[in-house]
Amino acid sequence: MFPIAYSEFAQILRNRAVLISNLIMPLAVSAFFIYQRDSFAQIGSLGYIAVVLVFTVGAFTLYTTAVTTLSARRQDLFLKRLRSTAAGDPAILSGLTLPVALTAVVQVVVVLGIFAAVSGGPADVALLVMAILATFVMMLALAVATAGVTGSPEQAQVTTLPISLVTIAVASWVGITGTESFTLIKRVLPGGSAAELIVDTWNGGVPLADSLPLLGPTLGWVVVAIVLALRLFRWEPRR
Repeated sequence: MFPIAYSEFAQILRNRAVLISNLIMPLAVSAFFIYQRDSFAQIGSLGYIAVVLVFTVGAFTLYTTAVTTLSARRQDLFLKRLRSTAAGDPAILSGLTLPVALTAVVQVVVVLGIFAAVSGGPADVALLVMAILATFVMMLALAVATAGVTGSPEQAQVTTLPISLVTIAVASWVGITGTESFTLIKRVLPGGSAAELIVDTWNGGVPLADSLPLLGPTLGWVVVAIVLALRLFRWEPRR
């Protein structure tokens, strides 16, 4: 797994398009929201800004880059060649997505660290970490499923749009309006319960016993994404 991950990390560094669109752009968006934090806090809260930062990194740095990576490796038959080695399927997928996942984790730590330094830290760091990890696992599982219907890296620009836009829109909806109305709908939509948990952990005031159940819907989407990935993912180019 680790040799595959090292090789993939080197490929990402050489790909300027990926570096700009999927790695640098989320940092630029995050910098804008942090700079304008007072204005955006009036719309929602500091927790809302934290939600936007987490889901921007999750949707672009993690999800979109992972789909692009897997579809590119399928197109150039690298996936097929890897399956002829001693590495198993889980090790191959883990090796290819590990650099993207680690990059996303580093980005979100840096971005939230800067945000906390200029605006005040979260009320519950441990629960915030759990919420971010659950969100990233969901986005990574959805990336593998989406890669199954993505024929090329160019197509990834289109196939990733629905989930990217929906998760960011749902997270923003929850971050701005809360879950006092349309509670069930907001929580079962992808990213909704995770967004609520991030807002709660940043703003504080919600008991731990009431917050932990919010991990359930996010983990449910992980299961759905894994089932879809098992059905849709292809190791060779579509004919």
